[in-house]
Amino acid sequence: MFQRNLIDKTTYHQKYFRPSCLPALNLRFKTSAFFQPYYEKKHDQIHLPIEWTKTPEDTVLNYFSILREAENMAGRSCGTVGHARIPFPLAYNFLSEEYQRKLSYEAFFHSFAGVGHTSLIKLCRVPDIKHGIRFFYEIETIEGFEGKRAEYFGYYYGYIQLVHEKEGYRISDMSKIEEDFLCAPYHGWSHDADSAVEVKYGNWCKLIQKRYPTVTNGYVKNIYFRGTDGADYCLIFFTLTNGTDVEIAQFRKVGNERWKQINIKPEEDCLKETGN
Repeated sequence: MFQRNLIDKTTYHQKYFRPSCLPALNLRFKTSAFFQPYYEKKHDQIHLPIEWTKTPEDTVLNYFSILREAENMAGRSCGTVGHARIPFPLAYNFLSEEYQRKLSYEAFFHSFAGVGHTSLIKLCRVPDIKHGIRFFYEIETIEGFEGKRAEYFGYYYGYIQLVHEKEGYRISDMSKIEEDFLCAPYHGWSHDADSAVEVKYGNWCKLIQKRYPTVTNGYVKNIYFRGTDGADYCLIFFTLTNGTDVEIAQFRKVGNERWKQINIKPEEDCLKETGN
């Protein structure tokens, strides 16, 4: 009962049901002429220009820009959609050599089954406790499946890891998590940053002595509190299109020390200790 009452039930439903109005970020390589040199080429016949992967940001933006109008919908009655399947072999070359050994081209292509259009709507480099190169991303897709005459919007988020190889930055790992638009409205406390912090770090971990006002900047939320151990804590959340707040990173400092990234897992570190 404590957990459910943390949410204002008169306002939180709408933010979970409404989709994104954010502009697309993956708008490089807009013309059809860009893809002409890659017609009928297999992935192992393509060599990426060095300037496409000069920085981590370039690599990610160019990767999603190439995939923007890639289509793997098993044919639509309206004819060709976007650039059809031409972009997929090109996009596969943005993966690192090690990642390609783990993920075959066939598996890569199959991972886009049903997708006809991809818009990158959120991209932000985030702290990595292992000091690697890590980005948070969110995409909006238009999807259609065999036997269905209508298309649907789909939303996904995840993390992208990058490494530097001899010819530029490559994607070394990538997660993709489907967003849910029904569970959040009916089980809201765990999807709302302020409520989740109160439950997990306060009720479960007994770590909160004093909460400070949440600082919100666009889709980024910073939540600060003074801990019962005398340290200060900062938790960073990103808000998804479905209204859910996802915890991105945790930081702790004592006195005038610098913030240090930490990795508390309330479900494991606190609930198991209390036996709840």
